[in-house]
Amino acid sequence: MAKCIINSYEDFAAMVGQEIGVSDYVQLTQERINQFADATDDHQWIHVNPERAAKESQYKTTIAHGYLTLSMLPYLWDQIIEVHNLKMMVNYGMDKMKFGQPVLSGQSIRLKTILQSVQNLRGIIKVEIKFVIDIKEQGKKALEGIATFLYYFN
Repeated sequence: MAKCIINSYEDFAAMVGQEIGVSDYVQLTQERINQFADATDDHQWIHVNPERAAKESQYKTTIAHGYLTLSMLPYLWDQIIEVHNLKMMVNYGMDKMKFGQPVLSGQSIRLKTILQSVQNLRGIIKVEIKFVIDIKEQGKKALEGIATFLYYFN
């Protein structure tokens, strides 16, 4: 799918209520899970101990941290949208975020987005994106919510 190209507030405003796009799938490998554990000091065995998880976990394997799944949002979002004339973009908040199905080590996820709302706040564009991160192998939702970004145009 081609990226959505945005040049101005008006481009965003014209898309309210519409699907913006769908990202490619990205695999959450055990290596990525381990790196996230190191970065966050969250080394709970359900994430980083495949042998124990195989024996004791109901999933029979390790699972990605929920916040690892969430942290993939900017990477996946960048596959969907290209904003021109941009000074910077800032994460502003998350609403109605809900973790659904855990992502098992080795599974792949993707992002689906709908532009929920746009506001012009004295030249700063506040954009609310309804998103779903789903799991390729299951077609189930790993995470859903509303992400809010602030876009500062040149």
